[in-house]
Amino acid sequence: MYKRVLSIPTKSFFLFGARGTGKSTWLRSVLKPSLVVDLLKSSDFLRLSADPSHLAELCGPLKPGSWVIIDEIQRVPELLNEVHRIYEEKKLHFALSGSSARKLKRGGANLLAGRALQRFCFPLVYPEYGTKNAFAEIIDWGALPLVLSDPKHCKETLNTYVETYLRQELLEEGLVRKLEPFARFLRIAGICNGQVLNVENISREAHVGRTTVDKYFEILEDTLLATRLYPYRPSLKVKELGHPKFYFFDSGVARACAGLVDEAVDGAWRGFALETCLLNELKAYNHYTAKNRSLYYYGVSGSFDIDFIVELKKKTMSQKAEIICIEVKLAKKWDSRWSQACEKIAEEKSLKVVQNYGVYLGDEVLKVKSMTVLPVARFLERLHGGEIF
Repeated sequence: MYKRVLSIPTKSFFLFGARGTGKSTWLRSVLKPSLVVDLLKSSDFLRLSADPSHLAELCGPLKPGSWVIIDEIQRVPELLNEVHRIYEEKKLHFALSGSSARKLKRGGANLLAGRALQRFCFPLVYPEYGTKNAFAEIIDWGALPLVLSDPKHCKETLNTYVETYLRQELLEEGLVRKLEPFARFLRIAGICNGQVLNVENISREAHVGRTTVDKYFEILEDTLLATRLYPYRPSLKVKELGHPKFYFFDSGVARACAGLVDEAVDGAWRGFALETCLLNELKAYNHYTAKNRSLYYYGVSGSFDIDFIVELKKKTMSQKAEIICIEVKLAKKWDSRWSQACEKIAEEKSLKVVQNYGVYLGDEVLKVKSMTVLPVARFLERLHGGEIF
């Protein structure tokens, strides 16, 4: 059992996160619920989808202030009307977990009119796994609790994870009509993890139409399996990149989607996997601490890019934008040339670079001009300690 850094809201809340991130385990361990409804169980799903009012009967014996957990709420959105009514009448607290926030919103589901908070659950982060696992294992196999708790079976676990996702999340929920073209797309998407999105190339490689590929990317985002990292565009006097980068939520899942679980991956792929791990850490810390800073990458066509930009302050009429630049390298020795991109953007007068960081797999803390270069574990310690932003 990993001790999570999520905080428990004191009122009803939605907890969204991809399958396997540990939502249900965490909820049951910290809330001591009076009632648990699991919509992945056929009995619960069939009964409540046919008659949502049955939820009121289940909640009938509960005392005010009791906690009720409903897992995978997106499978029966109609239940939210009952939750709303029971919440008002009986003053119960609800923890509603799911793997698709946007599916509920797009379907016009009752999101309790602001009465319930929204929280997100990520794969394990450094304060949760740091004393138990080497970071090299996280790069190769990801940070899902199921994987880290049983490393001997990580390959089988990841392959099963993807197969279960394809079956339960896509076919059973009717998100795709045919599995074969989506499976081809998913393999190409796994190979392209961490790279600038080129929909035309992916469409051609997967033998799937462009509009269908766009829909497939939306499905990955809707089910919280992936995210697009958009470029930072401060309108400097250069040709800035305008296409987003695409990242899976977990490096191990990206490897399984790419069909590389049983093969040795090369340095280039592991470099993108390292970026994936760092992005997960940045996003999780940003959300868990309610910093809510905007995250980007920065790139200049045919020249250079910076892996991550954290926007501390947005540009206004009276102040410059303030940012942090983070460059990530899969190397045990830092090359001073890797600092040049961050140094270059720091020279711009139209924005303020508060700090430049380099992150690598070496052991030494370095100072390269204005850049602080940190071993990945030291960077993550400072990040989760609130020292980065």
